[in-house]
Amino acid sequence: MIEIGTHVVDIPVFLAPMAGVTDRPFRDACAKAGVGYAASEMISSDTLLYATAKTRHRIVRADNDLPHAVQIAGAEPEAMADAAALNVAHGAQIIDINMGCPAKKVCNRQAGSALLAYPDQVRDILRAVVARVDVPVTLKIRTGPTPESRNGVDIARLAEREGIACLAVHGRTRSDRFKGQAEYDTIAAIVDAVSIPVIANGDITSGDQARQVMHQTGAAGVMVGRAAQGNPWIFGEITAALRGEPVPLPPSLEQVGATLLTQLEGCHQLYGEYRGVRIARKHIAWYCKGLKHAAAFRETINKVENSVDQLRLVEDFFSRPAQFVAAA
Repeated sequence: MIEIGTHVVDIPVFLAPMAGVTDRPFRDACAKAGVGYAASEMISSDTLLYATAKTRHRIVRADNDLPHAVQIAGAEPEAMADAAALNVAHGAQIIDINMGCPAKKVCNRQAGSALLAYPDQVRDILRAVVARVDVPVTLKIRTGPTPESRNGVDIARLAEREGIACLAVHGRTRSDRFKGQAEYDTIAAIVDAVSIPVIANGDITSGDQARQVMHQTGAAGVMVGRAAQGNPWIFGEITAALRGEPVPLPPSLEQVGATLLTQLEGCHQLYGEYRGVRIARKHIAWYCKGLKHAAAFRETINKVENSVDQLRLVEDFFSRPAQFVAAA
């Protein structure tokens, strides 16, 4: 059990916010599969963008019972506070601050993980946001700007002093991006340094690995990102492993297809026909990974321009005999 302000997270398995991936339909799929917590995609602190369709889609609450957490990113304290207040006015129950994204277009604006090199600015942003809203504020960071300057422990202590309710830590630095392997020693040091809940993130791809990371770091929970793409059932696997329960059976092809169809219908509804069909294509590719004839299927379905045909082809592919689509 993890307490984030007045919110209680019973399942210590979090979905990592991923821009362009963890939209409402995806979060709903993960919630049904057993994730304990799922924040929105990253949203810019530029409130002028809140009139755009892209941002409106990201702030919509998912159709599940998880706390409505919205992640914001930016470099200016007052702008971040304004964005936090606006999202709370639109129903956000938790504000998550992104200081973990390594993308160049984010870091070039001195936002995301670029902020870790400027502790005073980190302090000012956290202080401004916490003071502005009356909901819990959480923070996502990396272990530092570079492997030579890992300052994750100092940033974590600063965050606790400024009133951050929960801290997620990706076991890489900004300069590492997603290269190499995540390291968990820094996360363990952060856990020892603060009393707020710390969530370990980075390269967690199975229940056994999640259990090992929890043991190694002492973290209150784990956060999964890329390993959940096309596989929301990983959350049930991890939860079972953490509880010492038998690993659930993998979903049948029919169950996979049904989950994907529901997610695709959500995409079409959320984004509309044109964008929804195109956004859905990457999710289809993830769900099909490892299946026979998936490459040919993707080539065909990526040419489809309307939702009716897209849904029909997906339903047909996942209803074929098991020997035809089973993993090679």
